[in-house]
Formats: sequence, C-alpha cells, structure tokens
Amino acid sequence: MTSMFFGLLLWSLVHFVPSVATGIKEAWVSRMGENGYKLSFTLLIAISLVLIVLGWRSALPSQLYLPPIGARHLAFLLLALAFLLFGAAQQPTRIKRLVRHPQLSGVIAWSIAHLMLNGDTRSILLFTWLAAWAALEIMFINRRDGAWVKPQAPSWGREAAGAVISLGIFLLVALAHPYFTGMPVF
Repeated sequence: MTSMFFGLLLWSLVHFVPSVATGIKEAWVSRMGENGYKLSFTLLIAISLVLIVLGWRSALPSQLYLPPIGARHLAFLLLALAFLLFGAAQQPTRIKRLVRHPQLSGVIAWSIAHLMLNGDTRSILLFTWLAAWAALEIMFINRRDGAWVKPQAPSWGREAAGAVISLGIFLLVALAHPYFTGMPVF
C-alpha cells in the first residue's frame, strides 16, 4: 500500500497547488508556459494514478468491517447522485445553483458509497483519503475565490438532457465495473 499512499499524496499535492499555493503555480507557469504547466500537471496526475492503481493491486487487504445490511441500495443511490454531480460540473445547471463544487461533492458521495460497501484496509485508505482531499479542496477553493457567484439556470430541456446523459454514463460504468475492478455492481 506504500505505492498507493505516495500516489494519493502526489495526487493531493499537485491538485492543491492551484487552490493553496498560487505562488508556486505562477512560478510553474512562468517557467514552463501555460501549456507546459498543463502538460506537467497532467503528467504528475497520471503518475499519481499509476501509483494508486499499482498500490491497490499489490496490497493485501485486511477486512476491518463488513458492509451493513441494505447498504448496497443506498450506495447505488449515492453513486447515481455522484454521477449527476459530476455531470452538473461540466455546464451551467440548477445543481450548480445549489452546490458550489458539484464535481468535488460528487467525489465525496462516490467515496462514501464505496466506504459503505468495502471495509478492507486498502478501500478505507483510498476512499477516506479521496473524500478528505475533496472536502479540503472545497474549503481551499472557497477561501481562494471568495463570494460564490451562482450561474444562470439553463432551460429545463438542457437540464434534463444533462441528467439523462449523466445517468446513462453511470449505467455504462456500472455495467463495465466488473471488467475493470473485478467487482459486480448488479
């Protein structure tokens, strides 16, 4: 799990640069240019993901708790909510008028759902870390950005289309889940 720990640490530190260490970001951009910054940021995040996946696969999990009875249904609803939040982050939506950071809130919902279903050590490390990272990122971005300016609400048709697309992607991910994780959703 050491690789997963360092992958999560790298993920967090790189993501915190724009929200907490704006001076580092400015120096990074001035040294490498905007495109160089974006490319190196993406490369570091890709390295962090590789470390997380390798750490996950190499870890021998120990079971710390069993999922509560009935947790599967609640977790499924939380995951659907997470995908709606992820989708809402990509365009103006009514959800964005209620939730300032829908994508990060979606990470928290996604993490809680997975913690409800997985009581092993590697799951607890991964999903607790990601939920804590997302919560901290929300606080840091709010502090950096100040007052919340809510977007205009889109038409109901556009809102419904976004929700249908988000839930469709959720269904596809749920169906593909056993092929990339080994764990069936249904």
